[in-house]
This record gives sequence, structure tokens and C-alpha cells, in this order.
Amino acid sequence: MAAAAELQGKYQKLAQEYSKLRAQNHVLKKGVVDEQANSAALKEQLKMKDQSLRKLQQEMDSLTFRNQQLAKRVELLQDELVLSESKGRKNKKSGEPTSQLSQEQKNVFDEDLQKKIEENERLHIQFFEADEQHKRLEIDLRNRLEVLEMEAAQHQAVVDGLTRKYMDTIEKLQSDKAKLEIKSQTLEREAKDCRVRMEECQQQLKHLHSDLSSRLDDSLHIIREKLPFNDTKSIKHNALNVPFHNRWRQLKLRDLAGQAVTFVQDLVTALLNFHTYTEQRVQIFPIDSATDTISPLNQKFSQYLHENASYVRPLEEGMLQLFESITEDTVTVLETTVKLKSFSDHLTSYVCFLRKILPYQFKSLEEECESSLCTAALRARNMELQNDMKKLTAVFEKLHTYINLLALPSTKPDRLLRTNFSSVFTYIASTLHGFHDVLQDMYKHYSQKAALEQELPTATQKLITTNDCILSSIVALTNGAGKVASFFSNNLDCFTASLSYGPKGGMEFISPLSAECMLQNKKKAAAFMKLLKKPCPDSVPYEEALANRRVLLSSTESREGLAQQVQQSLEKITKLEQEKEHWMLEAQLAKIRLEKENKKVIKNSVGNQRTEATQESLLTAELAEQEKEDSMEKASMEAVTSTSLVGMLTVTTGDEEIPEAASREDLIKNHYMARIVELTSQLQLADSKSVHFHAECRALAKRLSLADKSKESTLEDMRLAKQSITRLQDELATTKRSYEDQLSMMSDHLCSMNETLSKQREEIDTLKMANKVCNFGVWGYN
Repeated sequence: MAAAAELQGKYQKLAQEYSKLRAQNHVLKKGVVDEQANSAALKEQLKMKDQSLRKLQQEMDSLTFRNQQLAKRVELLQDELVLSESKGRKNKKSGEPTSQLSQEQKNVFDEDLQKKIEENERLHIQFFEADEQHKRLEIDLRNRLEVLEMEAAQHQAVVDGLTRKYMDTIEKLQSDKAKLEIKSQTLEREAKDCRVRMEECQQQLKHLHSDLSSRLDDSLHIIREKLPFNDTKSIKHNALNVPFHNRWRQLKLRDLAGQAVTFVQDLVTALLNFHTYTEQRVQIFPIDSATDTISPLNQKFSQYLHENASYVRPLEEGMLQLFESITEDTVTVLETTVKLKSFSDHLTSYVCFLRKILPYQFKSLEEECESSLCTAALRARNMELQNDMKKLTAVFEKLHTYINLLALPSTKPDRLLRTNFSSVFTYIASTLHGFHDVLQDMYKHYSQKAALEQELPTATQKLITTNDCILSSIVALTNGAGKVASFFSNNLDCFTASLSYGPKGGMEFISPLSAECMLQNKKKAAAFMKLLKKPCPDSVPYEEALANRRVLLSSTESREGLAQQVQQSLEKITKLEQEKEHWMLEAQLAKIRLEKENKKVIKNSVGNQRTEATQESLLTAELAEQEKEDSMEKASMEAVTSTSLVGMLTVTTGDEEIPEAASREDLIKNHYMARIVELTSQLQLADSKSVHFHAECRALAKRLSLADKSKESTLEDMRLAKQSITRLQDELATTKRSYEDQLSMMSDHLCSMNETLSKQREEIDTLKMANKVCNFGVWGYN
């Protein structure tokens, strides 16, 4: 038995370590998952930053290309200026308007060039700043990613260590299980040996019974007839009997408990008001804290009074718990009212609080008596209030003592005799009446004191109002105490009647463990009766149920996967439609901008119709230049593919015509359509991968849950095996004890029978001797 107890203690320690390791493993797994999610988010941010950097680089390339075009155009304009100057020298006569026109054009070109240079410089600055910011952000993100990867590696190492430890504990538990199985087998063999010995003992007993049957018939008849087994005479046996359920009494007790809850709530409210208003009075009399500093004693007293709710509120909570524990289904006796102990503990804390503030109340009243404005009558009233507070504390201490005695049968039944609990209830009733009398005296004395203080010349309105509030709280306390005292006295017979279900002749309560076993037996009996009324459901064979379960799991998995794929495809369609609408709006905006630019160009051309010859030459030059630009633009579009809307729209110039706008619109549209197709393909690929990974994760989670269930079932089997081993050991011990007791009883009985037989033989011998002596005397006489 010692080895079994040692193994059981070792197994419990291993189980506790296993539960701790399992909890730590769960926390670490959660941390690793969070860190992996953070690292994935950071990787996604880094990827987005790289994409934005590539976009900015492509925009920069487009800007450099545009600058090169502008530089070539400036060179062409300079060549034209040189040609125009040479022509002006030849035609000096007609050169004055031409020079003026060339000068105006030069000014316009210079302004345009200056604007383009400034814009280019501003774009360069913005690009440089964005590049620097992106580099800093990329460095920070890379550093953070490295730190997170290191932390994830550390967490993974910890998780690996815990899994190894977990596997070691499992191996230890399995080895212990094997040892316990071996031990159970040995115990079973010992039980078989004991059964064999028991059979031998039974045979011996049968022989003894057959030998002594003639002599013991009368004795056995007397034992069977005169000494029947009566479990009501034994407290231990009677405690396990389920008593008769008196529903009327339970309803009555619940009704009384509900009334007691309302009374206690009223008392708690009145006590809270009394302590709070007392704290307010200490703050304003004899010294007002708003104008002057009160004494350290009153400061400490007000600080303690401020904590009154933490001691008074639990009384209401404890009474509510006691009321909730009394139901129709339970058996409410002193052994089963476990919640009465919690109410007693709360009352203990409140009594300690009253003891703590009682000296400060005395000192505070003495400080009021020492003030110059205190008269002799006020001093007398203060002395009377000191006595009242002392009596009030003593009353609460008595109530606490008696309620502690009533709570003893549910915790320590050997501390109270069952014949004394009726007197305890009688003392509680008398104490409650005393509580009511003390509160009446306190109200009388305090009302006299408030009337005397109201006549003082320094009495403020705040003091008068506070005294009135204290008097109202004392009135509420007095009314509540009177109601509680009358309620307790009127229902004293109900409280003292059948508060225990033990034997009537017994002097002690039964143990709380026996009471708990009784309630469990009652619940089991009620549940058994309910089960008898329910019809038995049709059972399914195990193999068929297992096959149906596998089919159901596979079908639900495929159905769920298809449903998820359909939902994801619908979400993709909605996203693509939204993106399509967005790009259509962008194309319309680009078209509107192009029309505005064409209108500006037309206005500039109308304003410059003064010189036709120059205009024709300019148009021919612009057409040639436009053709070159178109060819270069096509080459650049083939070489460089821009992904931003800005890089595509900054290529347009102010001198383009309407057919070129349409071609550029087609180019933009084709480019964005190709880009959308590429992005949709990438999204579809990513979604398919995510669905695949999600299905794998779900499968792994299900495998993990099945493994946990199998582990729990094995642990439950181990627990049941241990319980069966302990039960077999207990049965073996009980059988050994019973047979030893029977053997001892039989041996004692045989000894007593031998003694009676020896006595009878001695009597017979004495009678024979007496007969011989008588015969000898008669023969001698003859």
C-alpha cells in the first residue's frame, strides 16, 4: 500500500508538471504564431516599399527621358533662332517686325524653358527625398525583421525544448503505466490467492458449523431474532441514507431566506449611510477641514471610516449566496448550509472593523469634549454615546459568536452538540432584541446631542444637515433591527425544527463529508428515475458509425473547401470590377485633361495668326518634330514599361493634335488592360496557394485535435485503471477484515461454549460426587 501511495504521489507530480508544460507550450505556440504573423506583415510592407521604389525609379526614368526631349527641343529652337537672325540680317528693311516677333517668341520659349527647368528641379528634389526616406525605412524594417527572426528562432528553440520535455514526460507516464499494470496483475494474483484461502476458510467454517450446529441452534436463533441490523442507530450509516424530501419545508425556508435577504440589505444600506455620514461629521466638526487642518486622530478615523463599504457590502453578498444555495431540490439542514460559513467570515471581518474604529470613536468624542464650546450637557451626551457604541460592538460580537456556532456543523461537526443548537437560536433572538434596544438608546442620545449642537453659536448649516442625515440613518438601522428581531422571534420554531437528519437519540452532528455524500446520492437517485422514464435510443453498430464518420468528415472538408473557393472567387470578381471602374474613371480624367491641353494649344495658335509665313514654317517644323517625337516615344514605350499613371501622362505636350490624343488613350488603355491581366493572374496564383495552405493547416489542426482526444482517452483509461486497482485493494482489505472478524467471533463463541460446557461438566461431577456421598452415607447408616 505504501508503494502504491508513493507511485500515486509520483504520478500526481508528473501530471502537474505535464499540465504546467502544456500551458507553457500553448503560450509559446501563441507567441511564435504572433511573431510569424508580424514577420509576414513586415515582409509584406517591405515588398510594398520595393514596389513603390521601382515605381519611383520608373517615373524618374520617364522624367529623364522627358528632359532629354526638352533639351533637344531647346537645341532645335536655338537653331531656328540662329536661322531667323541670319534671315533678319539679309532683310534689314523687313527685319524690324520679324526681329520683334522672334524676340517675343524667344521670351515665350525662355519662360517655358524656365518653368520646365524649375519643375524638373522640384521633381528631382522630391524624388531624392522619397528615395532617402525609403532607404531609411527599408533599413529600419530590415533591422526589425532580423530582430523578429532572431526572436522567432529563440521561441522555436524553446518550443522544441518543451516538446522534447513533453515527449519525455509521456514516455515516463507510459513506463509508469506499464509498472502499474504489472502491479495490478500482481494484485490480481494476490486477490486470487486470497479467494482460494477464503474458500478454504469457508470450508473450514462449514465443518465447524456442521460440528457445532446441534449446540448453536438456540444461540443463532436468538441472534437472528433479537439482534437485527438497524442502520439508524449508527451515525455513519444513517448519514448515507437519503432523507424524506419535504418540499413544503424547503419552500418555507427559501421564503424565510428571501425575507432575511431584504432585511439584511436594509441594514447594510443603513450601516453604509451611518459610517459615511459619521466620516463627513468628523471632517467638519469640531474643526472644518475646508478652512483648517483637522487633527491626525480624526484624519486616521476618517480614513478608516472611508473603508466601510469593503466590510459592509460583503454581508449582503454572503446573504445572497446563502439564499441562492437554498432550492427546492436540496435538503437544507445545518450540515448542508456551507454558504453560512462565508456569511460568518464576512461578519467576522465587519466585527474586526468595528473593533478597529471603536478606540478612534472614543478619542474623537473626547476631542469634542475638550473643545471650548462643549458644554456639560454635551459632554454627558458624548459619554452616553461612547457607552452606546461599546454596547453596539458587543452586540455584533455576540451575533458573530452565535453565527459561527451555527456554521460549525457544515465544517467541524465535533465542536457543537446537536442538543444545543436550539439554545443557540434562542440566544440569537435575544441578541437581536438587544441590538434593537441599543439602537433606540443611541437614537435618543444622538437626537439630544444634535439639538444641543444646533443651539451653539458656531453651528453651521453643514453640521446641522450632517446630524440630520446621521439621525435618519440611525432611524433606518433601528427599524431594520426591529424587523429582524420580530422576524427571528416569530419564526424561531421553524428554525429550530429538524435542522439535522441524524439519529434522534444522537448528541452530535454528522460530518460534512457524509452530508455531501447524501446530497450526491439524492442527485443520483433523481437522475436514475429520470433515465428510467426516457426511451432508449436506437444504437448504430460501431463499424458503420466509424465509416459514416470518415465519409462525413471527408465530405464536409471538400464541401467547405469548395465553398471557400467559391466565396474567394466571388470576392476576386468584385475586387476586379471595382478596379475596372477605377481605371475607367482614371481614363476619363486623362481624356478630359488632354482636351483641356488641346484647347490651350488652339487658343495660343489663334493669338499668333499675325504672321502667316512664320506660322507655316513653324507648323512644318513642329510637324517634323512631332514625327520624330512619335518615333522616339514608340521606341521608349517598347524599351521602358511604366506602371504609374503619372509616368504615362507627363509625356503629353502642349502642341499635340487630336488624333495623337486618341492614339495615346489607346496606348494607356492597352497598357492598363495588360497590367490588370497580369495582376489578376498573380492574384489567382496567390489565392490558390493560400487555399492550399489553408486546407493543409485545417487538416493538421484536425489531426492535432484527434491526437489530443486520443491522449485524453488514454489518460482517462489510466485513471480508471488506477481507480479499479484501488477499489480492488479496498475490497481485498475489507474481505480480509470481515473474515478475520468472523473467525475471531467464531473463536470467541467457541471459547464461551467450551467454558459453559466445562462448567456444566463440573456441575455434573459435583452432583455425582454429592450423589456418591449421599449413597455412602446411607450405606454406612444401614
